[in-house]
Amino acid sequence: QVQLVESGGGLVQAGGSLRLSCAASGRTFSTSFMGWFRQAPGKDREFVARISWSGGSKVYADSVKGRFTISKDNAKNTVYLQMNTLKPEDTAVYYCAAGVGIPGRYDYWGQGTQVTVSS
Repeated sequence: QVQLVESGGGLVQAGGSLRLSCAASGRTFSTSFMGWFRQAPGKDREFVARISWSGGSKVYADSVKGRFTISKDNAKNTVYLQMNTLKPEDTAVYYCAAGVGIPGRYDYWGQGTQVTVSS
Protein backbone atom coordinates (compact mmCIF):
# COMPACT_ATOMS: atom_id res chain seq x y z
CA GLN A 1 0.00 0.00 0.00
CA VAL A 2 1.01 3.58 -0.65
CA GLN A 3 -0.44 6.41 1.38
CA LEU A 4 -0.68 9.90 -0.11
CA VAL A 5 -1.35 13.10 1.81
CA GLU A 6 -1.84 16.40 0.01
CA SER A 7 -1.39 19.85 1.49
CA GLY A 8 -0.98 23.44 0.39
CA GLY A 9 -4.41 24.28 -0.96
CA GLY A 10 -6.18 27.49 -0.13
CA LEU A 11 -7.74 30.68 -1.39
CA VAL A 12 -5.77 32.91 -3.73
CA GLN A 13 -6.55 35.80 -6.05
CA ALA A 14 -6.34 35.42 -9.79
CA GLY A 15 -2.76 35.81 -10.95
CA GLY A 16 -1.41 34.47 -7.70
CA SER A 17 0.52 31.30 -6.90
CA LEU A 18 0.21 28.23 -4.72
CA ARG A 19 2.37 25.19 -4.19
CA LEU A 20 0.74 21.86 -3.47
CA SER A 21 2.61 19.04 -1.80
CA CYS A 22 1.93 15.31 -1.81
CA ALA A 23 3.79 13.22 0.72
CA ALA A 24 4.00 9.51 -0.09
CA SER A 25 4.59 6.79 2.48
CA GLY A 26 4.38 3.03 2.67
CA ARG A 27 5.55 0.87 -0.23
CA THR A 28 6.82 3.81 -2.23
CA PHE A 29 9.51 1.66 -3.85
CA SER A 30 6.73 0.10 -5.92
CA THR A 31 5.67 3.45 -7.39
CA SER A 32 6.43 4.11 -11.06
CA PHE A 33 4.86 7.51 -11.51
CA MET A 34 2.79 10.10 -9.68
CA GLY A 35 0.27 12.58 -10.91
CA TRP A 36 -2.00 15.44 -10.03
CA PHE A 37 -5.66 15.56 -10.99
CA ARG A 38 -8.39 18.05 -10.24
CA GLN A 39 -12.15 18.06 -10.07
CA ALA A 40 -14.28 21.18 -10.19
CA PRO A 41 -17.89 21.19 -8.97
CA GLY A 42 -20.18 19.53 -11.49
CA LYS A 43 -17.29 18.45 -13.70
CA ASP A 44 -15.39 15.25 -14.29
CA ARG A 45 -11.99 14.73 -12.76
CA GLU A 46 -9.26 15.83 -15.15
CA PHE A 47 -5.57 15.14 -15.49
CA VAL A 48 -3.23 17.99 -14.59
CA ALA A 49 0.34 16.68 -14.59
CA ARG A 50 2.40 13.53 -14.21
CA ILE A 51 5.99 12.79 -13.21
CA SER A 52 7.99 9.59 -13.28
CA TRP A 53 9.27 8.30 -9.95
CA SER A 54 12.81 9.22 -11.01
CA GLY A 55 11.61 12.71 -11.89
CA GLY A 56 13.02 12.52 -15.38
CA SER A 57 9.74 12.46 -17.30
CA LYS A 58 7.00 15.07 -16.96
CA VAL A 59 3.70 15.51 -18.77
CA TYR A 60 1.22 18.38 -18.47
CA ALA A 61 -2.33 19.04 -19.53
CA ASP A 62 -2.55 21.74 -22.19
CA SER A 63 -4.62 23.89 -19.85
CA VAL A 64 -1.75 24.25 -17.36
CA LYS A 65 1.35 24.17 -19.57
CA GLY A 66 3.61 27.10 -18.91
CA ARG A 67 1.84 27.90 -15.62
CA PHE A 68 2.18 24.76 -13.50
CA THR A 69 5.34 22.81 -12.70
CA ILE A 70 5.46 19.33 -11.23
CA SER A 71 8.57 18.27 -9.35
CA LYS A 72 9.72 15.62 -6.93
CA ASP A 73 11.98 15.44 -3.90
CA ASN A 74 13.15 11.84 -3.80
CA ALA A 75 14.68 12.19 -0.36
CA LYS A 76 11.34 13.27 1.06
CA ASN A 77 9.15 11.07 -1.14
CA THR A 78 7.19 14.21 -1.90
CA VAL A 79 5.75 15.50 -5.16
CA TYR A 80 5.01 19.17 -5.63
CA LEU A 81 2.77 21.13 -7.96
CA GLN A 82 3.83 24.75 -8.30
CA MET A 83 0.90 26.69 -9.68
CA ASN A 84 1.53 30.18 -11.04
CA THR A 85 -0.67 32.72 -12.79
CA LEU A 86 -3.73 31.05 -11.35
CA LYS A 87 -7.11 31.60 -12.98
CA PRO A 88 -10.62 31.25 -11.56
CA GLU A 89 -11.08 28.20 -13.79
CA ASP A 90 -8.29 26.48 -11.85
CA THR A 91 -10.63 26.30 -8.86
CA ALA A 92 -11.07 22.64 -7.94
CA VAL A 93 -10.20 19.92 -5.49
CA TYR A 94 -6.71 18.75 -6.40
CA TYR A 95 -5.82 15.10 -5.92
CA CYS A 96 -2.47 13.39 -5.84
CA ALA A 97 -2.24 9.88 -7.26
CA ALA A 98 0.37 7.15 -7.67
CA GLY A 99 0.72 4.33 -10.15
CA VAL A 100 2.75 1.18 -9.67
CA GLY A 101 2.87 -0.29 -13.14
CA ILE A 102 0.47 0.14 -16.04
CA PRO A 103 1.07 3.57 -17.61
CA GLY A 104 -1.92 5.82 -17.05
CA ARG A 105 -3.46 3.66 -14.36
CA TYR A 106 -3.34 5.14 -10.91
CA ASP A 107 -3.60 2.75 -8.01
CA TYR A 108 -3.52 5.05 -5.00
CA TRP A 109 -5.17 8.40 -4.35
CA GLY A 110 -4.94 11.10 -1.74
CA GLN A 111 -7.87 12.75 -0.03
CA GLY A 112 -7.63 15.97 -2.03
CA THR A 113 -6.96 19.59 -1.21
CA GLN A 114 -9.18 22.53 -2.17
CA VAL A 115 -7.83 25.30 -4.35
CA THR A 116 -10.02 28.35 -4.82
CA VAL A 117 -9.03 31.18 -7.14
CA SER A 118 -11.03 34.38 -6.78
CA SER A 119 -11.48 36.83 -9.64
